[in-house]
Amino acid sequence: MTSAESADSPGRPQRQGSVGDSAGGAAPRPRRRRRRGGRGRGRAQLAAVADQKVAPEPDAAPSDQVRPAKPTRKQGGPTPTSKRPAPGRGRPDPRIRTVRETSAGGLVVAGFDGDDELRAALIGRVDRRGRTLWSLPKGHIETGETAELTAIREIAEETGLTGSVLASIGKIDYWFAVEGRRVHKTVHHFLLSWQSGDLSAEDYEVSEVAWVPLAELATRLTYSDERKLVATARTVIEDLTADPSELAARVAAEPRSEPSAYEKAAAERNAVRNDPPKPRRRRGGRRSRGRRSGGSGGSGQT
Repeated sequence: MTSAESADSPGRPQRQGSVGDSAGGAAPRPRRRRRRGGRGRGRAQLAAVADQKVAPEPDAAPSDQVRPAKPTRKQGGPTPTSKRPAPGRGRPDPRIRTVRETSAGGLVVAGFDGDDELRAALIGRVDRRGRTLWSLPKGHIETGETAELTAIREIAEETGLTGSVLASIGKIDYWFAVEGRRVHKTVHHFLLSWQSGDLSAEDYEVSEVAWVPLAELATRLTYSDERKLVATARTVIEDLTADPSELAARVAAEPRSEPSAYEKAAAERNAVRNDPPKPRRRRGGRRSRGRRSGGSGGSGQT
């Protein structure tokens, strides 16, 4: 059997050579394996391209090749600074003194007899911008006073009117700052019936006073908390005017004269609200004189 016959023997078919090959036939070319996913660069080519991108130019200066790393704390670099909260945010400033004040006042109303429309007395104060702020008369509770007696006294001082307490209409509290102090103020309000007196603005804290119809109080009052109190007072007024005997009994009743423990404590706080703060004690106690003078010998100080 010749070599040609052995090549054509049954079995796995052999690939024929290209045109121009010798009759004996050269070795067949290896079959190229197609890469899935389309054409792409081999790993060797990708590595070469990456080396070209990373390799620095021969003419570049060393400072342009690699950017110096930032120093860390272990290498002696600057330590990071912590951001401190701005004043007025987060914790309150301990240098500002906080005090508590308790006051009483109310809404004195005329016209319960039915001869005229219901109207209430308001006071006006001028703020730093020159605006007139309308509010209900009020003042601090003093020693030996109940909240009801304080309301009667403050209304008489700031408006010139004398009234009888009919009912409590609620309390409000708020914060404000004045003269380096942070003040938390609580005000107890009462509904009063006008008995005598004429409007007067003789109090140094009041710029003007006025009678305002009860229906217009919501638009005249500056503070929303007091407008809510007026809404409560109108409900009480409707109930009392519907029962004249109950209204007459409350007008004739004497106000409470014995202060409670809360009112006594409030009067004490109000009495010392303007006193200078007490000096704070240093932590750890006082140091000995010998340590402050640098030792026990030689200096002559005792």
